[in-house]
Amino acid sequence: MGEFNDKVVLVTGGTSGIGGATVSLLAHDGATVIAVGRNERQGYEKMSELSKYRSKVCYFKADVSVSDDIKKIRDFIVEKYGRLDALFNNAGILLTDALEDINDDEWDRSYDVNVKATLHMCQTFMPMLQKSHGVILNNASINGLHTYIKGKKSYMYATSKAALIQLTRYLAKNYAPDVRVNALCPGITKTNLFTNRDFSRFDNTNLLGRMAEPEEIAKVAAFLLSEDSSFMTGSIVVADGGETIK
Repeated sequence: MGEFNDKVVLVTGGTSGIGGATVSLLAHDGATVIAVGRNERQGYEKMSELSKYRSKVCYFKADVSVSDDIKKIRDFIVEKYGRLDALFNNAGILLTDALEDINDDEWDRSYDVNVKATLHMCQTFMPMLQKSHGVILNNASINGLHTYIKGKKSYMYATSKAALIQLTRYLAKNYAPDVRVNALCPGITKTNLFTNRDFSRFDNTNLLGRMAEPEEIAKVAAFLLSEDSSFMTGSIVVADGGETIK
């Protein structure tokens, strides 16, 4: 408790799933958290859930794939807090299609949200993070590291996450030692990315025989956003229940 006292942390996709669980954990640990998300209903539901931390947590409605929205987030943080200590680029989308069915709109949307939005967030907030000697965490995926046996529809998601991993490495290399930059690669996690909520189909995917709960991945994210990971940069951290070695 108190690990994040006096720290200002920005979490995109912060109203549900891994992002929402991370916002809750950071608030519990003393952080001032800005939870960014497009869905206003989810945003205010999250704020209601965290009402006892009302003075430390706020919801900001924005779409990080829109450059003007990112500027609005920056202006808000500068005016209200005057600093930023950590950035969790968590927002992402899961679009899948067979090779013959992929169209330009789907492909561009995958990269706009999963890669370009993170690029623009890092461009916008890097000066603030350099000043605070802060940390960036990018939420990638084990899909960016290995190929599924049944990955016939994973082209857009997997390649965009692979690009995000490589972006993380370049940022880490170019902004050390002022800013640490790491990537988190979760395995299959119970989030609303999946439209098919029959999660039982994933029971035999990894060594633990189950999907991750968002709170389990949030604990890894919180570690990587904290000073406990102070000697880590350019790290690609896997939390997948052993899926990539099964």
